[in-house]
Amino acid sequence: MTTRQPAPDHRPVALTIAGSDSGGGAGIQADLKTMEACGVFGTSAITSVTAQNTRGVDGNHLLPTSEIEAQIDAVREDFDLRAVKTGMLATAEIVETVTAYADDLPPLVVDPVMVAASGDRLLEPEAEDAYEALIAESTVVTPNADEAAVLTDVDPDSEADAEAAGAALVEMGADAALVKGGHMGTEDVVDVLVTADDVETFRHPRVATDATHGSGCTLSSAIAAHLATGADRSEAVSAGIDLLARAVRYPLDVGRGPGAVHHTVEARELADRDRTAERVEYVLDRLGGASADARPLVPDCGATVVGATRYAERPDEVAAVEGKISRTRTGIRSNRGVRFGVSDGAATVLLAAREADADLRYAFTCRYDADVAAALETVGGSVVELDRSADAHAWPPTESAVRDAVTGAEGMLAALVDPGAQGVPPRTVLFGTDAERLSDRALELLTELGD
Repeated sequence: MTTRQPAPDHRPVALTIAGSDSGGGAGIQADLKTMEACGVFGTSAITSVTAQNTRGVDGNHLLPTSEIEAQIDAVREDFDLRAVKTGMLATAEIVETVTAYADDLPPLVVDPVMVAASGDRLLEPEAEDAYEALIAESTVVTPNADEAAVLTDVDPDSEADAEAAGAALVEMGADAALVKGGHMGTEDVVDVLVTADDVETFRHPRVATDATHGSGCTLSSAIAAHLATGADRSEAVSAGIDLLARAVRYPLDVGRGPGAVHHTVEARELADRDRTAERVEYVLDRLGGASADARPLVPDCGATVVGATRYAERPDEVAAVEGKISRTRTGIRSNRGVRFGVSDGAATVLLAAREADADLRYAFTCRYDADVAAALETVGGSVVELDRSADAHAWPPTESAVRDAVTGAEGMLAALVDPGAQGVPPRTVLFGTDAERLSDRALELLTELGD
């Protein structure tokens, strides 16, 4: 038998110094999952072993500082570390132990973990003062609003307050402070990055979920991972915030508590792309098959089929027929192949509809007239109509207009009707939770039109 030659995968290495979460959603477990998802090899130095799950912390065993030092030394002696992050340090002695290494560490992200998402305290009160010296050594410190209030005596409840708290942390010596907005009273989540020279603000909509276990760990480890790959500080923070926003949007429904954030969600999104493109092709094949003549559904302006990955958030994460589906003398034809990011209109409508029903994955934009309207009455599922009063001449319509229309749907959403306007042809957008259901629905509509 021939021996195969290895093909090593060279990856940057990062270190997390934090506690272990037996529930897997936070701490070392969250850090290592996130680093791996970001393309970084994660190493660890465990400060404590907690007995916890999605409902709370039941126990905490601190490791001796000599054991923590031994772990850090073992990693530093063997690996070319490109970034380090800290999480749960628990006591003043452990904070001081880590601070003693700071001068010899690569870019350092300090997540000053004080209280778990469940409300359980993870830092001794007397250790709060010890954090000042560690913060002074940090490349980025990432407190939430409650932690920033403890560290700076500024209680951030607005963007201006967050900037003031961040400035106080920079005055302590931090190169940058990211004051996280999840606990602030702002309408959107507003994260504020403060340096001595600049203030940068990141905004994203809130997600109506309590499944935020591990959110702080995931963000700080994502920032460290991106720093390890060579990203500058602003790029690393922006990428980390984007990852966390998606991780909260698609939380892991595990445990009997609220659940945890989805640490590997971006890697999962990429992994789902080939399958999604194949399913769009499947819909095209069924509509263009010998037993189907889909020409009655294709308007003069053309039709299209789109498919969103399970974790899609942007149009470039939606597969579509490049160009349009057009009528021919014998059937329908797609002008080009299936690619991602080539159909802003239908993709925008599908993503907006998913805000009301996250199970929707596929859509087919097709003809709308009186005959189609009558046929839609016999197709199972709810049919809603777009209100064109706010954006009468636009395609795609605004996300809010689509969301308003589909939010009122009763039961499973089957179609969105766009009545059109001057310069905007009318359209039907058929929806499906999977490619089979979408193509079945389109073929049922064809049958009704033919009767």
